[in-house]
Amino acid sequence: MTLSIAHLGPPGTYAEQAAVVYANWLKQSTGIEATLCAYPSIAQSLQAVAQGQTQLAVVPVENSIEGSVTMTMDALWVLDSLRIQLALILPITHTLISCATSLDDIKTVYSHPQALAQCQGWLEQFLPTVQLIPSNSTTEALKLLKEDMTSAAIASMRAAELYNLPTLATGINDRPENCTRFWVISQGETDNSYQTSLTSPTHTSLAFSLPANLPGALVKPLQIFAQLDINLSRIESRPTKRSLGEYLFFMDLEADADTPKMQSALAQLNTYTEILKIFGSYNILPIAI
Repeated sequence: MTLSIAHLGPPGTYAEQAAVVYANWLKQSTGIEATLCAYPSIAQSLQAVAQGQTQLAVVPVENSIEGSVTMTMDALWVLDSLRIQLALILPITHTLISCATSLDDIKTVYSHPQALAQCQGWLEQFLPTVQLIPSNSTTEALKLLKEDMTSAAIASMRAAELYNLPTLATGINDRPENCTRFWVISQGETDNSYQTSLTSPTHTSLAFSLPANLPGALVKPLQIFAQLDINLSRIESRPTKRSLGEYLFFMDLEADADTPKMQSALAQLNTYTEILKIFGSYNILPIAI
């Protein structure tokens, strides 16, 4: 059996690195082989799963410095058939890649907006006058570097090695403990072969909209989890895109959706929400790099 896994490309992105980690674990623990498929955007990676082009996608959902990856959240809300199978947390170490002979020669720096933001302090200190150019991924601009000796890109050391490019600085992220949480996404319900073990899932992710923006409209759903002693590890809002001031609320809960306590919580939550979507219950894959 061979699975196909979609991820943000081109090769060398952190999403691909996370997909490689997951694919290696899958082979070691279950014997299942996997092939990786690069897509130009996170949304297209998830659409590939929804349309049956691949069985899985590995997508970033949250960075410890810059917060949530909104494209992932928005796509999950729209693509109803997708479910979270697993989470993994990848340490992130950014490297400045360039064919320039020194920092003084650099005029432009390319990278994904998240990576640029995660290195903002370093860039302001060492490259205060350069032009920062956002790209679709950390590796998209690497092919340009050999043609333009005044350009640089922020990506991983692994990407520099893959593209045989020199580096000028490493560990340039503003926080050394920088890490990104990824989700392994499939179409349909949970499949134990994608999970870390046969133990019960430790987390559940969901999102909901409210029927009206009234006093207490959000407090009532939150009180349900407080009264049942269910911890929320993340909550945030995203615009519904219908009208200014209307929001969706995304939550990560430290509980398995199949437990009686969570079943009770979800039944109560349904009475206060306009639309409720359960993205899945899952474990976190431990990573040692």
